[in-house]
Amino acid sequence: QVQLVESGGGLVQPGESLRLSCTVSGFTPSHYVVAWFRQAPGKEREGVSCLASSNGLTYYSDSVKGRFSISRHSTKIMVWLQMNSLKPEDTAAYYCTIVRNSRLEYSTNYQRLAQRCSDANGLEYWGQGTQVTVSA
Repeated sequence: QVQLVESGGGLVQPGESLRLSCTVSGFTPSHYVVAWFRQAPGKEREGVSCLASSNGLTYYSDSVKGRFSISRHSTKIMVWLQMNSLKPEDTAAYYCTIVRNSRLEYSTNYQRLAQRCSDANGLEYWGQGTQVTVSA
């Protein structure tokens, strides 16, 4: 049984930082992509960032590029999302998800990675989410 657990959310002021963690268990494929999505009240779930395990290829949405950074543990399926210079519009529930990359299609084609990490449809595994609130 695949399980994802997010942590690290909280209430911060604009300009401050948070570091989210996502730990995955029960996922056996050796190549995968771990992605962060977020969902604000009344809005669709949107892709934020993702990372391909085989070569570290990363994707960031335009809204977080230059402020957020994704990284991963070297030996287990665990990723972090470092969020700097947070803005009120970053307020949302943040979710992580994981998808197989057995044919390395997401590692060798950035456009495919970006497309996969921008669309929440068809993604099978999700964590429970962690709330990030940015407010003065």
